[in-house]
Amino acid sequence: MHEETLRRQIKPPLSESVYTWFVRLMAVYCLAVGVYYWVRLIGIYPGILWRFDLMPWSWQTACVGLAILMPVAATGLWLRAPWGPVLWIAGALAEILIYGYLERMFESRPWVVLFNGSAIVFFILLRCFSFWKKRQMRKPIYQ
Repeated sequence: MHEETLRRQIKPPLSESVYTWFVRLMAVYCLAVGVYYWVRLIGIYPGILWRFDLMPWSWQTACVGLAILMPVAATGLWLRAPWGPVLWIAGALAEILIYGYLERMFESRPWVVLFNGSAIVFFILLRCFSFWKKRQMRKPIYQ
């Protein structure tokens, strides 16, 4: 009984709750993006490049890589595993590269570049704030 009351009294800091919700939302986003790439691979996608064998090699490589990477990153983010954000950032940087820098080879999607870039910046700021908060809690208070 005493342990249960202690668990109720100890609440995680707000930054950790925000981090948990953020990575869970990003996990749902990564899963949706992974499903999008799988849809393109199996040929349900409407458009010129609707089948895998009709895609140029650059699209084949990007679709296969991101179709595998994004659902795995979603799993890692949802479980809050340390490798989850690493895979998500790798996938987000790949999408930024594809839809931003190499848009002539692929296609231009500025909203994907903007979303992924802002999500990475928010993630970094959130982790920096959490690190700073933990450091503040460890500092001895001198009077």
